[in-house]
Amino acid sequence: MSQPLKIEHPKLGISMLKTDANHHAGLCYDLPSGPICNLITATSMAEESPKRQGIGSLEIGLHILDYISNAAKPPTLKELSGALNLSPSRAHKYLVSLLREDYINQVNQTQYTLGNSSLTLGISALRRINPIQLSYEAVDLLNEETDKTVSVTVWNGSGPLVIKWLDSSQPIAVNVRLGAELSALNSASGRIYLASLPQKRRAELIDDYYQQSRTLPKHNGKDIPREKLGSNLEIIREKGYCAFFSDYLPEINVLSMPVFDLNGSIVTVITLLGLERDTDINEGSELFNQMRQCVDKVTRQICGQPASRMVSDGSSPNRLR
Repeated sequence: MSQPLKIEHPKLGISMLKTDANHHAGLCYDLPSGPICNLITATSMAEESPKRQGIGSLEIGLHILDYISNAAKPPTLKELSGALNLSPSRAHKYLVSLLREDYINQVNQTQYTLGNSSLTLGISALRRINPIQLSYEAVDLLNEETDKTVSVTVWNGSGPLVIKWLDSSQPIAVNVRLGAELSALNSASGRIYLASLPQKRRAELIDDYYQQSRTLPKHNGKDIPREKLGSNLEIIREKGYCAFFSDYLPEINVLSMPVFDLNGSIVTVITLLGLERDTDINEGSELFNQMRQCVDKVTRQICGQPASRMVSDGSSPNRLR
């Protein structure tokens, strides 16, 4: 075996012993204390860290649970084994264990559905979900990525209430701030909420507005008479967003989209604002897609229904009042 070759680096204060090819690392370091020592030590440890090990059988069991939970109807053993590329005998052993621990139930002798343990696990996870906090985190990222003014609102019974407001690096001149209550008809977030209300409550708010206000709601720069407001709200309901193009704030575009919970109820509305000249919020634009991804992500995080499920009849699952 050849003798180690010592290499000195006087400026860095590092001594290295170069060994033969059979040495594990090839180099042995005699490091001084300090940032360089920490950097090289951390790098060496990261390179030598093995890939994190998991339990393959547990992962297969979880894949089985995922398949059962997402299936349109309770699957059979044959369907499970085929979909997950498992032999029927192997899949059956997993099913026996899941049945034993009550994570699944057997129905009609041949099909499998989720059991009480799965239900308990799901309920426990839902209890820990904080949709408001998740909305806050989402708009923090949206504000950072777009450098646009963004906000989060909740419904307070008669209009949207601003519970978070983040300015862009070039704040726009609007008379709206944290804690402000917005109009149900003259704000983009208000139209979102209004479109999802049960018919009776919606009609009450609309009638009050038209009786008391001297100005009409606007869309694309045009006034909306009472008899045409319903069709405007229906479009908002179907598309899952509301956009204002300098309708209320001169040279300012506004885009609002809802976040839904498990029951299809709107929990928050996220809004983006920016100057007309550099804020393209038309469908298909980059900002529009970023907004859609933002609200869809939060909706998924809270196991919510997609925006296409907005409904407005009297049997609406939305709990807005």
